[in-house]
Amino acid sequence: MREQKIRAILKKELVVALGCTEPVAIALAAATARSYVMGEAIESLHLEASGNIIKNAKAVGIPGMKAKGLTFVAALGAVAGNPDKQLEILNGLTQEDEMKALELVEEGKVTAAQAYTSKRLYIDVYIKTKSHTSRVVISDDHTNISLIEVDGEVRYQGSCEDGASTSEQTVLHGLTIDEIFDWVLQAHPEDLVLVQKSITLNRAIGMEGLSGTYGLNVGRTIQENVKKGFLSNDLASAAMALAAAGSDARMAGSILPVMANSGSGNQGIAVTLPVVAVAERLQVSEEKLVRAVALSHLITIHIKSKFGRLSALCGVTAAGMGASGGIVYLLGGGLEEVKSSIQNTIGNVSGMICDGAKAGCAMKVSTCANAAVQSALMAINQQRIQSTDGFIHDDVEKSIESFCKLGNEGTRQTDELILQLMMEKESALKGSV
Repeated sequence: MREQKIRAILKKELVVALGCTEPVAIALAAATARSYVMGEAIESLHLEASGNIIKNAKAVGIPGMKAKGLTFVAALGAVAGNPDKQLEILNGLTQEDEMKALELVEEGKVTAAQAYTSKRLYIDVYIKTKSHTSRVVISDDHTNISLIEVDGEVRYQGSCEDGASTSEQTVLHGLTIDEIFDWVLQAHPEDLVLVQKSITLNRAIGMEGLSGTYGLNVGRTIQENVKKGFLSNDLASAAMALAAAGSDARMAGSILPVMANSGSGNQGIAVTLPVVAVAERLQVSEEKLVRAVALSHLITIHIKSKFGRLSALCGVTAAGMGASGGIVYLLGGGLEEVKSSIQNTIGNVSGMICDGAKAGCAMKVSTCANAAVQSALMAINQQRIQSTDGFIHDDVEKSIESFCKLGNEGTRQTDELILQLMMEKESALKGSV
């Protein structure tokens, strides 16, 4: 039963995604709504989204597009999206599609507003044509369509108000770091196919970020400063450069897909690439690399199942906790060292806030990659943050619970304030033009 559970978890939480998953989810909702009112021109499209969705969709790059923003990506999904593609809905779109979406926006037919809901992941799209209306709601999970209405009639409604509680917590109930570590050691190669694919896809976008010019060029800047001798040519620099470069490319709108972890492509990058970079430096076998990345993925999924999809805290911190465990495995550590590395990372980066998806996310990815390496090296040397410090417990599972409680219960007001500050800045910029 445990083996089946973990295989199901990997299948559910490792999903190929093209572009930042929040604007992608908006496009998916709009494309789905449009599919029910085809044949007539769109007279109006209205989007309402939770504050966390707005934070992550307002400024991030859209794959292959010059334009960005909430109204644009909603229009893009409506005019050109194929909902069957799910998180790859933006794959194959053209400049002509971009122009059609911009035309809809410029005609004033697309509007967006904040949805005042307790849900952190909530998207509501309403489309009106001459003769028909449609409405689609996505909630709790980036692909979880919880409501479809056509001409005011409910066509589909999810059976549970909180899809996350059934889809995640039920599946993950009872899973522990001990079970994860044991499974990774014994897993058959065919159970690790998705993990292998995550290495291939995410390494490709990491190399793209190192070779091209994207966003803040965080990865390239680290690499160049290693060459100059300003930074050490060590495990930490290698992990930071490759992981940050992947985020550079993705946040700037690269057309390369990534393997997301727990609904986030940046988390997928931060889970895999620090481990890949360290493995390449250590010249370990392919099998050991795949098992290390599997461990990193599963630790992160385990933490995120309690932490939630979106929060006022940066989700890449959880990915850093997973990556630290994977790096420990590469360095020859056992279960206790893996637990120590997670404890060390929790005690290091827990307070990092999320102020939306944008180019600067690559710096946070590099920070967490560095923390993962440092935490792993400390653990291998039998150094572990003690329960006398902060909210760390002797039991790693209790430390994880405390971290997740901080993200879920302690940051509601912080979340609201972050969005307020972001919107105030936008208003100030408009006023100065």
